Amino acid sequence: MQARDLSVLISVILIIAMLIIPFQPWMLSILIIINISLALLVLLTSMNMQEPLQFSIFPSLLLLLTLFRLGLNVSTTRSILSKGEAGKVVETFGTFVVGGNVLVGFVVFLILIIIQFIVITKGSERVSEVAARFTLDAMPGKQMSIDADLNAGIISDEEAKKRREKVAREADFYGAMDGASKFVKGDAIAGIVIVLINIIFGIIIGMVQQDLPLQEAASRYTLLTVGDGIVSQIPALLISTATGIVVTRAASDGNLGSDITKQLFAYPKMLYVAGGTIFLLGIVTPIGVLLTAPIAILLASLGYYMTRTQQREMAVSEQVEEEEPIQDMKSPEQIMNLIDLDPIEFEFGYGLIPLADTNQGGDLLDRIVMIRRQLAIELGMVIPVVRIRDNIQLEPNEYRLKIKGNEVAKGELLLDHYLALGPGIEEDSIDGIHTKEPSFGLPAKWISEETKDEAEIYGFTVVDPPSVVSTHITELLKKHAYELLGRHETKQLVDHLKSQYPIVVEEVTPNPLSIGDIQKVLSKLLKEKVSIRNLPVIFETLADYGKMTTDPDLLTEYVRQALAKQITSQYTKDGEALKVVTLSGQTEKLIADGVHQTEHGNYLSLDPQHSQAIIESVANQVEQLSMQGETPIILCSPAVRMYVRELLERYLPDIPILSYNELEANVEVQSVGVVNA
Repeated sequence: MQARDLSVLISVILIIAMLIIPFQPWMLSILIIINISLALLVLLTSMNMQEPLQFSIFPSLLLLLTLFRLGLNVSTTRSILSKGEAGKVVETFGTFVVGGNVLVGFVVFLILIIIQFIVITKGSERVSEVAARFTLDAMPGKQMSIDADLNAGIISDEEAKKRREKVAREADFYGAMDGASKFVKGDAIAGIVIVLINIIFGIIIGMVQQDLPLQEAASRYTLLTVGDGIVSQIPALLISTATGIVVTRAASDGNLGSDITKQLFAYPKMLYVAGGTIFLLGIVTPIGVLLTAPIAILLASLGYYMTRTQQREMAVSEQVEEEEPIQDMKSPEQIMNLIDLDPIEFEFGYGLIPLADTNQGGDLLDRIVMIRRQLAIELGMVIPVVRIRDNIQLEPNEYRLKIKGNEVAKGELLLDHYLALGPGIEEDSIDGIHTKEPSFGLPAKWISEETKDEAEIYGFTVVDPPSVVSTHITELLKKHAYELLGRHETKQLVDHLKSQYPIVVEEVTPNPLSIGDIQKVLSKLLKEKVSIRNLPVIFETLADYGKMTTDPDLLTEYVRQALAKQITSQYTKDGEALKVVTLSGQTEKLIADGVHQTEHGNYLSLDPQHSQAIIESVANQVEQLSMQGETPIILCSPAVRMYVRELLERYLPDIPILSYNELEANVEVQSVGVVNA
C-alpha cells in the first residue's frame, strides 16, 4: 500500500477515535489548525478548477471533512465540560477575536451560522438539486449528439467513448453533490445544538461540580463555547462556500479568478460609467469627493488599461490569423493530412442537404447509426464511421458512396417524390418518372405525394427517399464489408475475443497464424456474405487446421464447413426444399483436373473453351431460375467449391456457391438444373 493511501486510512481512523477517546487540549489545537488548513485548501482548489469533474472527489471529501469537524466538536465539547479548557486556539478565538466580550462573540457566531445555513447552504442545496435533475434529463440528448458527431466523422471512436464516459461521470457527480449538500446543512444545525449544549451544561457543571458562582461559570463556559463555535464555523463556512462554487461552476478554459476578471471587465467602457457615477455620488451627497474620487479614478484607470490591453490583443490575433494560413500551407503535417483516406465517404449534392440536416427534419445520421448496429449483428464486424459531406461538384440530387477513396456506387434522389416499386411498373398505370431502384436495379418510378395513395391501391411498394438511400447504403456496405476489414480491424476483433476466450486465441495467433492470415480468412468469408460473428467457432477451426496449413483458401473452406448450421439457415426456409443447380460429374472432373499445385498454393487453369462453356451453362441455369422467381444456388463437391468460385467470381459474383459439407444432413435438396461443360 502506498504512503498516501495509508495516510487517508489513518485519517479516517483518527476521526473515529476523536468521537471516543479524549484528546489533550494541545492535540486539539493542532487538529483545529489542520481543519482550517484543509478547508482553505478545498476552497482554493474549487476556485482554480476549470470544470466540476476536475474535482470529482469533492462529495466524498465533503463527507470526510464534515465528519472530521463534528469529531472535533465532540472532542472540544468533552474537554470544555470535563476540564474547563479546549486548547490555545479555542481560548484565543474566545478572547482575542471577540475581545473577551461573550455577548459580541455570541452575536458573531449567530451571524456566521445565519450566513452559512440560510444563504450559502440553502442556495448550494437548491443548485445541486436542480443541476442533478437537469443533468439526468439531458443525458439522452447528449448521447444522441455524440452519436451524430461520430457518424458525421467529426470525432473518432475513442473521442466518442471519452465523451460518453464524461456524460456518465457528470450525472454521477451532480447526483452525489445533491446528497453531499445535505451534509453541510446538517453540520450547521449540529453546530447550533452543540453550542447550546455546551453553554447550558457548562453552567450546570461549573455551579454544581466546581462550586463556581453563576456569573463566573456563565462567563467562563460561554467564552469557551463561543470560541469553539467560531473555530468550527470558520472552516465550515469555507467548505460551504467551496460547495457553492463547485455546483455553480460552468465549464470554461480558465479558473474562477481568470473568468471573473475576463468576463467582469469584458466591457472596459462600463468602468468609465461606474467611475463617473461614484464621482457624482461624492458631489451630490454628503459623502464627499475625498472618499469617492480615489475609487472613481481607480475605476477610470482600470478602464483605460483594459481598453489598451484589448486593442493590443486584437492586433496580435489579427496578425496571427493572417500568418496561420501561410504557415499551414508550409507545414509538413498539413501536407501529410492531405493523403489521409476515410474508409467510408457518403457525398451528396446541395439539393440533398435536408436529408442530413436535423434542423430541416433530416434523420440520415440516426439511420446510419442504426445501419452500423444492424451490420454489426449481421456481419460480426464493426463498420467504420461513415463520413458524410456535401459536394458541390455533384448534381443537386445526386449522391455517391466511396470505399477507401474509390467510388462504388452513385444514385439520384428526388426529395419531394416517393419511389414506387412493383410488378408492371413499366406500364402507365400510374404517372411518374421512370428510374431504377438503386439497391437491386429493379425498375421503379418516382411519383408525387398526390399519387402515393393511388400507387398503394394498385399494389405498388412506396418508399420515401431517406429509406431508399438507407437501403442502398446498407446493401453496399454488406457487399464491400470485406474491403473494410483490414489488419487493424482484425486485431480489434481478436482482442475482443481474447477477453472472453483467451485459450482459443493463444492457440491460433501469433503462431501458427499471423493477424494477416486471420484477416485473409475473415475477408474471404465476408466476400461470400458469410457472417463472422461466430468468432469462437471460426477460431476453434483455425486452431484445429492452422497447424496443418496456412493457406487462407483451404482454411476458409474448413471454416465454412464448421459454420454449416449457420450457412444452411442462411439459404433455407422452414419446411421448404433447397433448390440448387448442381455440377455434372464430367464438369467437376474437368475442374479437378485443371487444378495445379505449386509451392505458393493451388490455382485453377482451364483452357478458354471449357471455361467459357461452364460460365455460359451456369448463366443459362441462373437466368431460368430467376425467371421462375427462385434464388439461384450452385452446389458442388467440397474438393472443387473454391475453384468454381474462382472461375465464376468475375462474371457472376453474387451467386452463392455451396459444397455438400456446408449443408446439414437433414436439409432436403432439390436439383433444378445441371451445369455441363
